[in-house]
Amino acid sequence: MSVFKNPFFYIPVFIFIVNQVLESCFELFIPLIHSYLDDLLAIPVILGITLQIYRKIHPKKDFFSFTSTQILVAVVYVSVVFELILPKVSSTYIADILDVAYYILGAFYFYFMINYRIKSEVE
Repeated sequence: MSVFKNPFFYIPVFIFIVNQVLESCFELFIPLIHSYLDDLLAIPVILGITLQIYRKIHPKKDFFSFTSTQILVAVVYVSVVFELILPKVSSTYIADILDVAYYILGAFYFYFMINYRIKSEVE
């Protein structure tokens, strides 16, 4: 099944869009949500789109899913870029260890709700 047909992919996408509209159009900032919601939703959205691309180009298409190691690498990569590198080069970014915790929670959501593995005919 396509990631784009999975309703659990659209939950974080929808929440992200609603939050961005509320913040940019209505200037509604709820501190805890403003600080951590994007971090929670980042991994499911990034990896969901990436998984869809991989499923389009991978020979086994729908049978392809990310391993837990690949998901961990994605979390480490996003954490390093957004929590270590960017805060050092731009005052727009702020390093926060809680962001990493929310990336990890988002990774669990992705792993269990979006990154399902369909048994192939070989297994």
